[in-house]
Amino acid sequence: MTYSIIALIAVGVSALVDLFILKTALLGRKGFWCSYAIILPFQLVTNWWLTSRNIVMYNDSAIVGWRIASAPVEDLFFGFALILSVLSGWVYQGRR
Repeated sequence: MTYSIIALIAVGVSALVDLFILKTALLGRKGFWCSYAIILPFQLVTNWWLTSRNIVMYNDSAIVGWRIASAPVEDLFFGFALILSVLSGWVYQGRR
């Protein structure tokens, strides 16, 4: 299984958990998208720093090949899934 497929699965699973399991529905909230817009530049800078210095390297056969800030586009998908999962869990726990 390639990193591309894993990243897309992670986005799908985190969206399903948000919408149907935890029922936090963050994907439909402006607050989530604003917080993601704040986090995204820091993710891009971190990805750029790690990949441009070969601290983190990717096998070209495991990724699509498109890069943003020197990191594979899959990193954005995986980062999105992580952020959505953590925030969904946080909101869910806050309700309890």
